[in-house]
Amino acid sequence: MPHTLSTGLMTGLTIGHATRGPVSGTIGIVALLVAITGCGDSRTTSGPASTARTEHASLPPAAATSRPSTHQQVREITFDDIKLDLAKDEAFTRERLTPRVEELAGGRVRIRGYILPSFQQRGLTQFVLVRDNQECCFGPGAALHDCVVVRMQPGKTADFSIRPVAVTGGFRVEELRGPDGRHLAIYALDGETVQ
Repeated sequence: MPHTLSTGLMTGLTIGHATRGPVSGTIGIVALLVAITGCGDSRTTSGPASTARTEHASLPPAAATSRPSTHQQVREITFDDIKLDLAKDEAFTRERLTPRVEELAGGRVRIRGYILPSFQQRGLTQFVLVRDNQECCFGPGAALHDCVVVRMQPGKTADFSIRPVAVTGGFRVEELRGPDGRHLAIYALDGETVQ
């Protein structure tokens, strides 16, 4: 599905954009990720879920919920820094997180990638950042670690670009599961800037 997008995908993005709350935002992102079914092809370790849910990394309670200070140093990273050693059909578990991912979680990072396309071109409050714009990241079979769910901070937005962008913000591990309980994404970023 590299160049076509479903109506369900666009509906999800509209819901997520129009109502900024955590539940509606998650619904929008879930609709986006379910529609592409690429970032999250790994199997889940738990039973089906009736709604999308998120789980924070096994960080100390304050670190899992607090946002990094905007005065904190920004680390330049790539998708290689957050890559996991998962076989194609292997289920994601928190034990699979690398020491590098654990080190980055809770800190500010800048990562380059591509904004997953949608009908909305301007004023994006949330989007999925993918490793590259090739078919592998938009279609089935893309690795779970090749996407990051970006939710822009209040008052901040981004505009779609066909070129790579650099997104700066607070990085965290946040398991996002679809209605069937499967992992759709495991990384999130609180977007400060998109350049």
